[in-house]
Amino acid sequence: MKVAYFVSTGASDPTGASVPIHLAVNGSVELGQEVSLVLGGDATEILDPKVRDSLQGLGVPPMKELMEKARDKGLAVYV
Repeated sequence: MKVAYFVSTGASDPTGASVPIHLAVNGSVELGQEVSLVLGGDATEILDPKVRDSLQGLGVPPMKELMEKARDKGLAVYV
């Protein structure tokens, strides 16, 4: 199954930005699904290392860790 997760929030809502990426890398990928991420609007801020490395949502791993896992798992990221 192919799944695309759309992320539209950035630094102003760290939890909202982190949840879809967390579901992608710690959920869908682990189930063997072909996963991609689509970053739109404020979510494009995540590509800035200063922003990415400082984001920490509630109840989810740090954004830096999530994006590293996305890279390691070879997820396509569209902007």
